[in-house]
Amino acid sequence: MGRSNWTKADSVKAKQIWAQYQRQHNVADRVGQTVGIDPQSGQIWFGESIRDIVLQRDAEDMKSPLFFERVGSETYLRKGCRQ
Repeated sequence: MGRSNWTKADSVKAKQIWAQYQRQHNVADRVGQTVGIDPQSGQIWFGESIRDIVLQRDAEDMKSPLFFERVGSETYLRKGCRQ
């Protein structure tokens, strides 16, 4: 599945996988970390950043696209600022 093949269904599936993971595991000690979710395999990776997760996966020769979230946040990144 290449970048151009990512669908809204992939995002929905990844969010479901992450919600299920959080119900089964305590992630309180991971707040602020990045989580990468593979909607096809259901695998989850944790790291300090997207780059950190990509490097972990490169070492395992894994190339499938991931959905990223920030543990404990509703959004991964917010652009701009409010004053």
